[in-house]
Amino acid sequence: MSVGYTGRCICGKVRYDTGSEPLWVTICYCRFCQRATGSDRMIEPIFEHEDFAFIEGNPAVYTLPSDGSGKNIHVHFCSECGTKLALSFERWPDRLGIYAGTLDDPTSISVTPENSKHIFVSEARPGTILPSGFKTFDRHATENDGSPIEPIIHSSPHLVRA
Repeated sequence: MSVGYTGRCICGKVRYDTGSEPLWVTICYCRFCQRATGSDRMIEPIFEHEDFAFIEGNPAVYTLPSDGSGKNIHVHFCSECGTKLALSFERWPDRLGIYAGTLDDPTSISVTPENSKHIFVSEARPGTILPSGFKTFDRHATENDGSPIEPIIHSSPHLVRA
C-alpha cells in the first residue's frame, strides 16, 4: 500500500501516486507558473522522483528552458484533456513537483512555515499578500550551483507592491 498521495487529470485518463510524503512545498509566483496555472501562483509539492509513478495512462511531455536557471523543465500533461499534472527538472533530476490541484484530496498536504517556501516573489502580482513567518525569496531559493540563498521572513503579512 502506498504511503503517498494520488491524483489525476480532469478526464481521469492519467493517474499518479506520489509514493511518499512531500519533501517540501514550493509556492511559486514566476511568470511560467502564472501561465501554467492560469492563476497568480502555483502550489507545488515536491517529491522524490524515484518514488513517484504514473499508475494509469502515460502523460505527454512538453519541454522548455526555465527563465530562472536556463535548465529544461518538463511539463507532464494529459494529451486527452490537457491537464498539467507534474513537472520534472533538468536542474534537479531526482525531484518531481505536482500541481497541487490535481491531488484527489487537494487539502491532504498542509502548507506550513516549516515545510514550504515562496519563490519568485519579485514576479508576484501587486496586491499579493505574503504570509508572516514563511520563507520568501525574490527568485530561486538556491543558486544554480546549489548554494542556498538566505530567505526573507516577514514578521507580519507583507503586501507586494508594484
